[in-house]
Amino acid sequence: MIKILVIHGPNLNLLGKREPAIYGRVTLAQINRMLKNAAKKKGVSLAIKQSNLEGRMVDFIQQA
Repeated sequence: MIKILVIHGPNLNLLGKREPAIYGRVTLAQINRMLKNAAKKKGVSLAIKQSNLEGRMVDFIQQA
């Protein structure tokens, strides 16, 4: 099975909340649901992570 790791970076946890006129009203949770639905339809394993810290994102990659 194909495995995909999606890593959302700094401030993406604020999507839909911070300056929606600029960044839109779609939240990170909504994006994650869309990604999960698409992965399920394709039979792909999907892991989703988010961090505001670069070091933590490196940890996600090394643990994958």
